[in-house]
Amino acid sequence: MRFGRFAICAATVFGLLALPVPPPAAADPDQAKLSRLTKEAARLNNLYRGQIQSLEETRLQAKKASDSAGDLQGQLDDARDDVSNIAQLAYITGSLDNVQLFGLDLDPYKALGQAANMTYMADERAGRVLHIQDLIQEAGQAKKDAAAKIKGLEQEIAKMKSKRREIERLLAKFGFQQPGGSEGLTPRMIAVRAVIMQNFPMPYGVGCLRPGDPGEHGKGRACDFMMSSGGKPASGADADRGDALAAWLIKNGPRIGVMYIIWKQRYYDIRSGAGWRPMADRGGVTANHWDHVHVSVF
Repeated sequence: MRFGRFAICAATVFGLLALPVPPPAAADPDQAKLSRLTKEAARLNNLYRGQIQSLEETRLQAKKASDSAGDLQGQLDDARDDVSNIAQLAYITGSLDNVQLFGLDLDPYKALGQAANMTYMADERAGRVLHIQDLIQEAGQAKKDAAAKIKGLEQEIAKMKSKRREIERLLAKFGFQQPGGSEGLTPRMIAVRAVIMQNFPMPYGVGCLRPGDPGEHGKGRACDFMMSSGGKPASGADADRGDALAAWLIKNGPRIGVMYIIWKQRYYDIRSGAGWRPMADRGGVTANHWDHVHVSVF
């Protein structure tokens, strides 16, 4: 029975080797499209004077899906190499039948040793061999998911382009400010921070300039208003204060020059006018903005 199972395994090996091999991930047109759209999103960020959160979130989702598809393709390529090695070994070694095993011309100890080695190889590798079909299906689905996310990024870019006149009116209204002074913040950020602190107590402090940061913190146009001591989600009255601040900013933001808000793993971009939208998981409490309200200004 064990030799029969090995024969089945070997047949599966050669059958799987005959399956069409998908093109390498590097040659995938979706990767080229994602790269082009990423550059286009970056140009829109520059044009609209700051990171557009809807574009950034969609871009991150598309990249994650594309990376997942690439990882699965890599696993599939490795599995195919492994199967090829098994096939070569099976061809060189040959399989043992009952005549060989009990024939008078073959040392029975040698025959049993070969049988044990071949059966071990079948038991050891059969799972991976048979798993290739699953990998092919998973890789195919991942590729479809990545294509859908990339299409979503393309649509989000088109949507933001359609709002260009509206956004340009906002930009003209607030003008363009450079950071200055010892704090390295723009006058508008200093003014927005001051009015927030007049209306909301900040027992855990406020963090603004972050030299070297590629986003708004590095440009002196963003502050983080802490709602906990940091590293743990705001709760109770602190969470209520964060909610109240976010609501106040949404109401007054268009008047005082707020560009977007991030709070509780959600973002509200005044330029897009799309309301609260979920933010992709960035990997932690602070990165996901559960302990502070992020405010960026024009």
